[in-house]
Parts: sequence; C-alpha cells; structure tokens
Amino acid sequence: MTTNTKNKKSTADKFKTKFKIKGNIIGLIVAAIVLGSSGLLGNLTGAFDELPGFGGVIHFNIQTVLRVIIAVAFTYAFNSVAQIIIKLIPRKNSRANTLITVLASVVRYAAVLVGICWVLTILGVGVGTVFAGVGIVALVVGFGAESLVADLVTGLFIIFENQFNVGDIIEVDGFRGTVDFIGIRTTGIRDMGKNLKIINNSDIKNVLNRSRSTSVAVVEVGVSYATDLRKIDEVIDDILADIKERNSKIFKGDITYLGVDNLADSSVVLKFVADVKEADIFTGKRLLNKEIKCAFDDAGIEIAFPQLDVHMK
Repeated sequence: MTTNTKNKKSTADKFKTKFKIKGNIIGLIVAAIVLGSSGLLGNLTGAFDELPGFGGVIHFNIQTVLRVIIAVAFTYAFNSVAQIIIKLIPRKNSRANTLITVLASVVRYAAVLVGICWVLTILGVGVGTVFAGVGIVALVVGFGAESLVADLVTGLFIIFENQFNVGDIIEVDGFRGTVDFIGIRTTGIRDMGKNLKIINNSDIKNVLNRSRSTSVAVVEVGVSYATDLRKIDEVIDDILADIKERNSKIFKGDITYLGVDNLADSSVVLKFVADVKEADIFTGKRLLNKEIKCAFDDAGIEIAFPQLDVHMK
C-alpha cells in the first residue's frame, strides 16, 4: 500500500468519524427538543401526574389520548438522548466498549418497560394489580421462558467474568469472527465477509478467544531437492531479520525457521512461524509467503514445483 493511499484512507476515516460525531450531536439536539417539548406538554396536560398512580378504571378521551402520545414521545426522546450520550462516551479499550454496549441495551429495555407501565397508568390500569397477576402467570409460563432466562443469566456471566469483549476475535462452533456487540440476551459476531451472526447467549459454549494472546502465522515453503540446505541455514537468519524489520507493524515477534518439516514427493518442505495479532494472522501469512519467495529468488534458492521423471527402456 502506497503512502498516498494510506493518507487518503486516513483522511476518509477522519471525515467519517467527524461526520458521525456531528450526526450524533445533531440527533442529541433534536431528541432533547422533543424531550423538552413533551415534558412541557406533559406538565400542562397532567400526563406526569398519572405516572405514580396505580388505581382507577380504564378510560378513553381526547385528553387521555394526548397524554399517551406525550408519554410515548417523552419515553422515546429520553431513550434517544440516552443512546446518543452513551455513543459519545470515549471507548478507550475493548472492555469499556463492551460495558457501554451492554449499558445501551439495558437503557433501551428499561425505557420500553417504563413506557409501557406509564401508558397503562394513564389509561387507568392498575399496574400493581397487573404485576401481581403477571407474577402468578409467570410462574406457570416460566418454564416456557427457560431459554430466555438462560440467555439473560449467561449474558451476565459473559460480562462479569470478562470472557470476551467487543472487538475480540472469537470462535464459536467453528464460526470465527469479531464480536460486534454483546447484549443481555444475544451476542453478534461478524466474520471477514462482514456477515453478522447473532447467537443467543445460552448457546455460546466452548468459546475460543483468539485475541487474548499473540497468534502464530504458519508458512510452509517447498524447495527443490537439489537445494543445498546448508546454504539456507547460512542465509536464513539475515533474510528473516530483514523481513521482520521491514514489516514490524505486522510481525510482533521474531520470525522463526523451524527446519525441514517434510520430505514431499517433489520438494523439501521448510516451516516458518511468526507471532502476529489474531486480526493480522491471514495478512501475516500472505506477507511472509511473498517475502520468503522474493528473498529466496534473490539468494538463488529454487522454490520447488511438481515434476515427473519418465524412465524409458
């Protein structure tokens, strides 16, 4: 990648970040206006007076409908303001990113629950009585919601035990990808093709977290049987040191030559390993293949290719 291309990408990323921040600020202002307006109208119409009440009978009139609209608008605006403020919180590391994502999910669910209770109270429904009745029904239906409870509990364990965070690369049941979000019920994992897989938290088992430690890129190179392996031993250290120096952003440790790994049909297979970040494991492998090929060409070491010897009587 050339310097101009890198600069263009860097400028584009900065522009996108600034645009996103400005968009969030504009959204915050609009949501705050709606929040303030609905709050003012709520005070004028008495919608907030109904919030702590639990008794009464269901009643419908123009004022009640207006109160319901104000309650819904206020709840929606409050959630929007809270979500935008949460997005503006600095995310210094993956752990902070995870907690902020979970906080946004909790606030969203809480806003919906409060909004529903508020509307029912305005309509004159005894929320306390409803909850008491729901408690009895929940005991019966609870067995059917066992998976939902398991998702919530597992989600809490994932968060508090710090098993993985947003941005970590994990593997679940053979699916490898980057953690896109962690909710209190589901977790999203995005693969290299940008496909998002949403998994119920209770189904996340035997997780392989590949971001907790340095990963290893493994490269196998076949050389001709006519190659003098002692010559490779003489020049390999300088070759690998040069590759490491020129690509220090990818290779986080020494590139190691492990020796002859296999005597194949048409080649002597040499094995190399290099420490890289999990996010760079495929990039590191491709780069190491290229660099070794170019270095071997410069050193006059022949890379093997399939050959067939024909013997004629």
